[in-house]
Amino acid sequence: MARHLIQGRDVAMPVRVRDATVCTASYLVRADAARAVIAYSGLDVAEVLPGRAVCSLAFVDYVDGDLDAYHEFGVVFLVRPPEAGPAPRRGLLAGLAELRRSGAGTFVHWLPVDQGFTLEAGRTIWGFPKELAGIDLRLASPYKRCIVRKDGRLVIDLLIRPGMPVPRSAGRLDAYSHLDGATRRIPWSFSPRGVRTRPGGALVRLGNHPVAKELSELGLPKRALVTATIAHTAMSFGEAKQL
Repeated sequence: MARHLIQGRDVAMPVRVRDATVCTASYLVRADAARAVIAYSGLDVAEVLPGRAVCSLAFVDYVDGDLDAYHEFGVVFLVRPPEAGPAPRRGLLAGLAELRRSGAGTFVHWLPVDQGFTLEAGRTIWGFPKELAGIDLRLASPYKRCIVRKDGRLVIDLLIRPGMPVPRSAGRLDAYSHLDGATRRIPWSFSPRGVRTRPGGALVRLGNHPVAKELSELGLPKRALVTATIAHTAMSFGEAKQL
């Protein structure tokens, strides 16, 4: 079993999260704009509709896990697996058929956290682009809210209204990261409970930070394609493999 030494602590693989609360808002954005944002990774976005990609915003309260308790915010994109080959011809049916055939992964573009141990572990073990920021989570009320500030500037204020309960299902997905010139693939599994989802359901206020400007260039704020809240989930992150 692989192990990593982080700040004098032995971290065994896979890294397990025993309980976390997750809230997400996903948006249809222009594929060409999304490609420009993640061009540095060498990956390509998945076009779920002709000329449209998916950008998701997520905030997570890690309650119990191998990397301790912390808060996290993420900007991620749905991407095509590197081995999928050339993108299919444009068209709704072609795009959907290709997604079913090759699957898709999530590329983690921006990942602020509020604790130093998970920061070092995330960067060292998986190459996740973690950086320290102020993350104010407000999960006790019916509306779930996250306010992210970096370098004394507001990045984003995201409010999510939970939807209707849906059946839970465990799953597995490849996550992708890029740090120090290397792109990596990370096996990620999850087992959620208390899932609610709905079309729309998010309110976004952007600040004056460069990440906020980047999100505005993707077309935010706009109506969310779908939002989801997960009351509890277990997760597992395997060893990263450099592409």
